[in-house]
Amino acid sequence: MNDSLELAHNSSARVLSTARLSGSLVVALLFTLSYAGAQSQPGATGQAAPAAQPPAAAAKRAEYVGSQVCQGCHEDIFNAFQKNPHHAVETGKKYKFETKACESCHGPGSIHADSASAADIRNPAKMRAGPADAVCLTCHLNQPTHVGRINSSHVKNQVACVECHSIHKNGPEGLVPRKTADINAQCARCHQDVWASFQRPYKHRLPEGEMSCVDCHNPHGGLTARSFQNLRANDPGCFKCHGDLAGPFTYEHPPVRMEGCVACHEPHGSANPRMLTRAQVGFVCMECHSNLPTPTPPANGTLGSVAPAFHNLNDPRFRNCNVCHQKIHGSYINRALLR
Repeated sequence: MNDSLELAHNSSARVLSTARLSGSLVVALLFTLSYAGAQSQPGATGQAAPAAQPPAAAAKRAEYVGSQVCQGCHEDIFNAFQKNPHHAVETGKKYKFETKACESCHGPGSIHADSASAADIRNPAKMRAGPADAVCLTCHLNQPTHVGRINSSHVKNQVACVECHSIHKNGPEGLVPRKTADINAQCARCHQDVWASFQRPYKHRLPEGEMSCVDCHNPHGGLTARSFQNLRANDPGCFKCHGDLAGPFTYEHPPVRMEGCVACHEPHGSANPRMLTRAQVGFVCMECHSNLPTPTPPANGTLGSVAPAFHNLNDPRFRNCNVCHQKIHGSYINRALLR
């Protein structure tokens, strides 16, 4: 009995010793693997970190070389530029690019002069509208004629300055067309729908060369929604010619003040002799002065006001409202705009 117990005790001791040894081996193995992994990391204790890669050589920085260097390859452009309005940048000190007018737009040209590669020089004509305009606005940002450029519809439609302006051309009309016919032709390249409106029977005499688009519109943008040329405050450019209709009147016709002339008139062309939005005067008036429901009726449930009952539209006398309401733009003495 005692021999059996001693044998069992010895067997248990050996098993326990073996388990302890196995556990120690496992712990040692894990420690070895962890230590080896740590050593493989740069900066780990006991092993120097691999030498850092030497930084790439700094790219050569372009420097200003002057317009005379540009002349060597671009002599035709250089000669034409002598009569360009931007030549003032070359000769004056205001813009701080004296003798470096080319590089004021194209950037420092030393690398391009060495490589003769187009990739080494800035070309606003091949840039997107935003970056190209930023180059122009470096000088033109605070000029009164460009006050609305950043918010203009041309900017919103990604039309860059160089789309309309020929920067290198010479002569008084080189930078931008000055003759009426040339201005209209340039605007018509993009605004073909507007040009088509001028083919209607009644329109401003723009196709005949009596006026140009910029007589009414500011191509650089303005404070009004359609970039009208302003006469005073926010009044549209119509009043430059039609000043007698500008007011102020004692009794105003609200659309004139609130919506402007285009509420009733088609300035680019119409089928109506008065260039109205409808062929007949009565139809224009009835757009507001009627009780017809609208898709989104106002609080009172009608659009505008309701004409008096005696306005029988079957009677020809009431079909042209301005037969009686002669002061349709506003009156000094009559609330109903009769006189």
